[in-house]
Amino acid sequence: MIKIKIENEYSQLKTVILGIADDIGEPPGIFDTYDPRSLYHVKNNTFPNETSLVKNVESFYNKLLKHNVNIIRPKNIPNCNQIFTRDLGFVISNIFFMSNIVPARLNEIQGIDNIINKLDVGVIKLPKFMHIEGGDVVLHNDKLFIGTCLDTNYSSLITARTNIESIEYLKKMIPNFEIIPIEIKKLNTNIFENTLHLDCCFQTIGSDKAIICPDGFKYKDDYEYLIKLFGRKNVFLANSRESFMLISNVFVISPEVVVSHTIFKRLNKWLEEKGILVEKVDYSNVSKMSGLFRCSTLPLCRE
Repeated sequence: MIKIKIENEYSQLKTVILGIADDIGEPPGIFDTYDPRSLYHVKNNTFPNETSLVKNVESFYNKLLKHNVNIIRPKNIPNCNQIFTRDLGFVISNIFFMSNIVPARLNEIQGIDNIINKLDVGVIKLPKFMHIEGGDVVLHNDKLFIGTCLDTNYSSLITARTNIESIEYLKKMIPNFEIIPIEIKKLNTNIFENTLHLDCCFQTIGSDKAIICPDGFKYKDDYEYLIKLFGRKNVFLANSRESFMLISNVFVISPEVVVSHTIFKRLNKWLEEKGILVEKVDYSNVSKMSGLFRCSTLPLCRE
């Protein structure tokens, strides 16, 4: 059996599901994409090939292996993009929640079925009309931040992945947590004005540190609340260019170790000045599909 336990985003990582880029198939067509960044690269013939994606993901794998993490990989589904395991589910304390993801990604669930069946607890699957993806879920001890879209045109936004119904459901299922909805920007085709998930603009690095990208939030009050919560000196505040580069989507192995992109020069320096070891990985090809390190992982157990 596989033990699960997650209380936050930064305690020592023990077990994680890391996505795979093998057998990803041909690049999608214009009408097969479901986020504006992928659409941009398809239109401009810069969508990454399988070889380049495998190289990125396996470099990440080696960093996790270096720090003695138990790494579980999905079962290969031919012609299926299985890199972004984060969205398929999430662990809150000792409960595993299966996500209701966009229909175009349903095949990805098959890749982790055999893993889910080995968990040491039961699995909760939300009713179909309750949409949620793991990238919108950021757990910080007794607080649960959830990225969402409350627009009346929610159903027409393919980039809107988590609705209010799922948030209300979680409030009932885990009443001991303070659940804080955060609206993030949503546009179907504008690569510069869309935030796919909450972890594309916010992530906790430790008990008192966070990365915040103001450009990704719909309302100023929300990111100002987060800055106040962590304290300005403990917050890396990203500029517009850094936000576009998905700078908050690093991955925390422990309070002392963070995996980050090689190109995040300012962030990496900030982290190192805080006494954190930064394991740098080139993830430039994976980034063309709207995700980085956190998106590629589904943590199952932290100490």
